[in-house]
Amino acid sequence: MSNKRPAPDLPEPLAPIVDAHTHLDACGATDAASTAVIVDRAASVGVGQVVTVADDLAAAQWAVQAAHWDPRVYAAVALHPTRANALDEPAKAELERLAADPRVVAIGETGLDYYWPGKLDGCADIETQIEGFRWHIDLAKRLRKPLMIHNREADHDLLTVLLDEGAPNTVIFHCFSSDTTMALACVAEGYVLSFSGTVSFKNAHELREAAKVVPDELILVETDAPYLTPHPFRGAPNEPYCLPYTVRALAEVREQDPAELAKITTANARRVYGI
Repeated sequence: MSNKRPAPDLPEPLAPIVDAHTHLDACGATDAASTAVIVDRAASVGVGQVVTVADDLAAAQWAVQAAHWDPRVYAAVALHPTRANALDEPAKAELERLAADPRVVAIGETGLDYYWPGKLDGCADIETQIEGFRWHIDLAKRLRKPLMIHNREADHDLLTVLLDEGAPNTVIFHCFSSDTTMALACVAEGYVLSFSGTVSFKNAHELREAAKVVPDELILVETDAPYLTPHPFRGAPNEPYCLPYTVRALAEVREQDPAELAKITTANARRVYGI
């Protein structure tokens, strides 16, 4: 993300919409007041509820706090796969405590990331990531909460681990970024696919084709803010209020009415997260 570009203009409202995956802390929220400012801005264009997602232990603790500060905010907690090497016994105990909170609606983001090992100092190796992923799958099943997956260049192994462990009742592939073959494999298992601003990128041909094959009942929308700002604002800071841009881009790809797609994805988010 670069802050060289100004923040996008407020889009035309599109309501109701749920941001199925965002990072309010990374958007600049620090306390109840600053969280409310971001969520108010989102609500002004129809984004009435958001799920703020953790990628490390401190972020998990913060996300649960934020979900108690504002009734429009829900939390997901986990250690990001690149941080799976921090999943020691104290971290597991704390994640279990946090995940049991009623404001936590998913275990995530967890999964596999095959891009960063060898490139990022301190990144968990693949074996450690798989071990951490298995633990998060078990946690989601024990708590009967959805599993929110981060997948980067690991399609085959992700599906293999889910099959081997036995997937929870609900699996969400956050920021789906794979091709039609992977989309169809996920759909066949009943997994939910969440699309971010990347679906608006004109060069994302395989992703845009994949978005066409997802049935209405298995689709969500998200910002992953402050990252992945939708076209034509790529490179500018993202926030939950930008979600209508993504919904309209996704609706264009799927040849659907944007207002109808907003209703569909909102109903799905409320069902999947139990909100």
